[in-house]
Amino acid sequence: MATRVETENSKSARTADEPEMAELKDIADAAMCGFRQYAKARPEVVALWCVGIGFVLGWKLRPW
Repeated sequence: MATRVETENSKSARTADEPEMAELKDIADAAMCGFRQYAKARPEVVALWCVGIGFVLGWKLRPW
């Protein structure tokens, strides 16, 4: 019987989170759209940031 209650609670929790997930998806889509516009306007800056981040990650993640 307890399993049934937990299942019903998880279903109600899942349906309560769906609007938040949709809102989060909208925010993520808007952020990516803004980043794409910035990358089209300033490709050199984005390329330099990518090279810099790659250099730092490669340096810090290097196996010893």
